[in-house]
Amino acid sequence: MAIDPKKLRGCLGHFTTGVTVITCRAEDGEPHGATVNAFTAVSLDPPLVLVSVDRRSRLCGLIDSRPFTVNVLEASQKELALHFAGKPTQEVRWAPDSACGTPQLDGTLAHIACNPWRTYDGGDHVLFLGEVQEFLIHEGRPLLFHTGKFHHLGGDHEPLFWDESADGPGGVAFLSGSTAGST
Repeated sequence: MAIDPKKLRGCLGHFTTGVTVITCRAEDGEPHGATVNAFTAVSLDPPLVLVSVDRRSRLCGLIDSRPFTVNVLEASQKELALHFAGKPTQEVRWAPDSACGTPQLDGTLAHIACNPWRTYDGGDHVLFLGEVQEFLIHEGRPLLFHTGKFHHLGGDHEPLFWDESADGPGGVAFLSGSTAGST
């Protein structure tokens, strides 16, 4: 049975993701970026993350052997996501470069600066593993992507916290926000 790519994309879109902009330096030294929601943590030792990039994109050729930064977008940064998705609508504000020399966006939830580690064939995408060299965390709420639309957590959202003491086979436990941190 043949899989219809449009229907598969619609199905996969039901998995809610965060929104990132992957940034690097182009050949001329200018900053370049692209909106990517296919991002995940891979390993803590060594510290690795993965981004999946469309083979046809300019970014794919640029980060093949260059350091890059994963900029995790904040809920108010929908226009920035659209800007780096090819619909420029605003002036881009840059933060100071990472220790790797990669450009970083201002006002994001997090920056994760990486050196290239490995590259894998991913069909019509290329899977880039980056070794984390530096990371910064900022306050805010995430910009989310679900079924082809941007979303954000509502103001009444109460997070659940992972109970690390239960970490292990069959030991998954979550604590509500009101009891997190208490013993």
